This record gives sequence, structure tokens and C-alpha cells, in this order.
Amino acid sequence: MANLKEIRNRIVSIESTMQITSAMKMVSAAKLKRAQDAVTQIRPYANKLQEILANLSSSLDISENDFASDKEEKNIVLLCVTSNRGLCGGFNNNVIKATMKLAREEYAGKNVSVLSVGKKANDAFKKTEFNIKGSYLPSHLEELWNDLTFDNVAPVAEKIMQAYKDGHIDKIVIVYNSFKNVATQIVKTEQFLPILPPEEVEGETATANLDYLFEPSKEEIVEELIPKTLKIQMYSSLLDSMAGEHGARMTAMHKATDNAAEMNKDLKLEYNKARQAAITNEILEIVGGAEALNN
Repeated sequence: MANLKEIRNRIVSIESTMQITSAMKMVSAAKLKRAQDAVTQIRPYANKLQEILANLSSSLDISENDFASDKEEKNIVLLCVTSNRGLCGGFNNNVIKATMKLAREEYAGKNVSVLSVGKKANDAFKKTEFNIKGSYLPSHLEELWNDLTFDNVAPVAEKIMQAYKDGHIDKIVIVYNSFKNVATQIVKTEQFLPILPPEEVEGETATANLDYLFEPSKEEIVEELIPKTLKIQMYSSLLDSMAGEHGARMTAMHKATDNAAEMNKDLKLEYNKARQAAITNEILEIVGGAEALNN
């Protein structure tokens, strides 16, 4: 009977876990819909702004653009975007691995620092040699996930841009999960600063070689457009990551619920077998006792 009690306790525990994972799946599904709508709406705007920015930047001399540079890249900052919470499969681990690979291999021999967005990235890098040092960059970025709005992201982007202009940083790269669908997130690496020129299309001349007329002046457009585009780029990356997080968590909780249901089914079968064996033993004992009395 002790065995029966143990199995019964496990069944109760698994059913309780199933309720939690099922509830988390539904919560993530509701949040995913809102995050997915936000990503879908901002992507065309962000992509077009980046295209305009790249074309505009390529028509400027480096001396006219504070956010372009051809100097040697020594001080690299990797902006690693993860979530504050776990239970979302390999979502966080994939970004952390990609960031670590960039720091140790692609930028080996350079002064690399990791600026963490999210508690999971902060926990992974705070005890490594890549932990950010100095007050010229923003801190406590995990708080962005509490209320992810453009107004909250803009000051962070401004401080990063100012650090680049002041010469503390030579290059900033964003590493994040891009939302493809509920079950798939793609780890992306995007250069934030310095601004990259537009790529030349094979067999064609890039649009940057065209002669543009600027109204108002080119300098005014640069001062207004470049900071705005960079803020939008960062905000879009964070929205992408948030949608990917909810998609990954929903998928993970769905699988966890299915696994728990399968385990529960096996335990109930085992419980019924053990209970039937116990009942059979009791019947045999009663029959044996009755036979002994009759004899």
C-alpha cells in the first residue's frame, strides 16, 4: 500500500504541474498576439528608415556624420538581448552562446564588453571578463521588459549613441532573437554603430550613388533622422525579442503539458495495476483463511 500511496502522490503532483504549464501557455499565447501585432506594424517602418539612413549616410563624408567611422575598431560592445524569466526552452541560451562566440572568436584580441538586456544575460556575463565597466553606458536594462515602450527605449539608445560619439566605443553590435513564427526564433547579429553603407546589388549600382536634392539641408536631416532611426532600430529589436520569448515559452509549455499528460497516463496505468494486484492478494488471503477454518 505504501507503493500505491507514492504513485498517487506523484499523480497529484503531475496534475498540479499540468495546470501550471497549461495556464502559462495560455498567458504566453495572449501576450504573443499583442507582441506579434507590434512587430508586424513596426517592421516596414523600421526597414524603410534604415534604407533611407544607409543611403543618406553613404552620400556624406565621414567628417559630416558623427555615427560613421573608418577607424580601427578596438572597443567593442555587444548588446545581448534576453528575457528576465526562463521556462522558454533554448531562447536565452542561444543568444548567450552566440554573444560568447562573438566575444571569444570574431572579436578575439579586442576590448569586448557585453551590455545585457534581461536578467538571464546579466546572470551569464556578470562574473566574466566581458562584464561592462564604466558609467558611460546605461545600466539595469532588465527594467525595460517591465514596460517596453519607445519612450523608455529612447534614453537608452541616446546614452549608447553619446558614448560612441565621445569615443568610448568603436563598434556596437546587437545580438537578439528575431521572431519568425511561434515555434522558430532566429538569432540575429546586427551592427548598431557605426552605420553601415548600403550594399551594392549584384549587377546594379546601389541607390546611394544617385544624386539627391535635400530639403531642408543635408545637415539638418542627418541631425534629426540618424538618432531617430537608431532608436527605432533598437526598439524594433527589443519588440522582436519579446515576441520570440512569448512564442518560445508558449511552445515550451505546450510540450511540457503534453509530456506531463503522457507521464500521468503511464502512472495511472501503473497505479491501477498495483491496486489490482493488492486487491487480488487480499482476496487470496481471505480465501486461504476461509479454507484453513473449514479444514
